[in-house]
Amino acid sequence: MRVVSLVPSLTEAIARSAPGALVGATDWCTHPAGLDVPRIGGTKNPKVDRIIALAPDLVIANEEENRAPDLEALRAAGLEVLVTEVREVPQAFRELARVVEACGAVRPRWLDEAEQAWSALPAREPRVRAVVPIWRRPWMVLGRDTFAGDVLSRLGVDHLYTAHEDRYPKVPLEELRAAAPDLVVLPDEPYRFTPDDGPEAFPGLPCALVSGRHLTWYGPSLAEAPRALGEALRAALR
Repeated sequence: MRVVSLVPSLTEAIARSAPGALVGATDWCTHPAGLDVPRIGGTKNPKVDRIIALAPDLVIANEEENRAPDLEALRAAGLEVLVTEVREVPQAFRELARVVEACGAVRPRWLDEAEQAWSALPAREPRVRAVVPIWRRPWMVLGRDTFAGDVLSRLGVDHLYTAHEDRYPKVPLEELRAAAPDLVVLPDEPYRFTPDDGPEAFPGLPCALVSGRHLTWYGPSLAEAPRALGEALRAALR
């Protein structure tokens, strides 16, 4: 199989499960470290001509991360495109199994380990109310129907905009502060929040700086995500 991946987390999954299958990946595909394949641009602006020239048997995409016109152009060129949809953790496992199978690989051990890690989670009480910014200038937060929101919910964190009509609403900072959450969760992607860039906007509120890869990626990182995220959340609430 010759596979081009347009999704960083799925690039990592394919590289771990079907070594040698990848012939192209986006500029944002950072895992596994040292991945040596041709780069085809970003997730939102892939170089369609470059992908076509690689003559892949399969292009792996995601309905949220990639733009429909790009995928339509690839199909029009005769390429097969597999589009994933991931809004919750169990769905991620199903889609990962589908991707691995489509790439001609057997079910990998890391996928079984990831499922076990999430199935073994204890009940989380009391639950914590949080806001989860993903961008600033302007401030944007997790809203309804997101994979990251489901991840946090399974770890005992209910974000305050889960019923918002938008999936990633823009919310003024004053409103975020006035919501008086128990916790502010600040991932390092897509916006790179750091100890010096983010927490200062929420004086008096505990802030958990977390790995965006553990919070938003669906791939091998899911096996370690419950432990890594749990430690960061507990440390912020001490």
